[in-house]
Amino acid sequence: MKIKVNPKVLLTLLVFFLFNGNIFAAGGDLDGVMSAMTIVTIVTVLFIAWLVVVYAELDDVNGEKFLKPLRIFNRFITRSTPMEKEHEILLDHDYDGIRELDNKVPPWFNFLFYGTIFFSIVYLIQFHVIGSGNVQEEEYQAEMQAAAMQQEILIRSGALLDENSVKFADDAATLSSGKEIYMKNCASCHANDGGGLVGPNLTDKYWIHGGGIVNVFKTVKYGVPQKGMISWQTQLSPTEMQEVSSYILTMEGTTPAAPKQPEGEIWVPEEENVDDGTKES
Repeated sequence: MKIKVNPKVLLTLLVFFLFNGNIFAAGGDLDGVMSAMTIVTIVTVLFIAWLVVVYAELDDVNGEKFLKPLRIFNRFITRSTPMEKEHEILLDHDYDGIRELDNKVPPWFNFLFYGTIFFSIVYLIQFHVIGSGNVQEEEYQAEMQAAAMQQEILIRSGALLDENSVKFADDAATLSSGKEIYMKNCASCHANDGGGLVGPNLTDKYWIHGGGIVNVFKTVKYGVPQKGMISWQTQLSPTEMQEVSSYILTMEGTTPAAPKQPEGEIWVPEEENVDDGTKES
């Protein structure tokens, strides 16, 4: 059965499909220039379409017309000598009955070999003559800048904030947010003014688990289960724990309405540090 297919219609539809999709990365990292993978894809698809057109026009049983271009292409890239003509390239040498053929280097190998030489020349000119030559160094610097930006984003988001990096913050926005968190989560045990109810007084200089931003942050984060204080690290973000810890430190020296008796010991930091929320008395 002979099938009639119009090659022009098929190829037109194929080209329309390729150009109408997202196969070209316009506006992306390639700035509208086709990538090597895109070119290879187009060539491969067009070649397959050409084979389909040839196959669709076959009218012989054995498919010789379909296989002929493939055989021509194979001979072109390999330049192999047919078996019936191997006697023409047989060398005179005889190694214990083993004979050798004087085959030529296949073109595909030469293409790769000379292609690498051409590529190396272009690479040398592009990156070491026209460019700066510090290709790996530039890549390293770009990666380090990207890592620094990511680290800065993580620091601002509070993802890297813990007891090892927490600092006392006394800006109005932080303290306002800290007060809101305190009123919502801490006032029921420590009173609105920090004088203490079930929990200890937060306005004096006595601390059960140590004062300063680091110790207060750790107490808020991990809690004191034996005293009934829960760990807040599952309910508050690191930034929120820093905010409420900073606000708690500002309560020291205030006068609550009904302060509890001091508990713990007077905490004296090893080194006076405003970042710990401590002040000279």
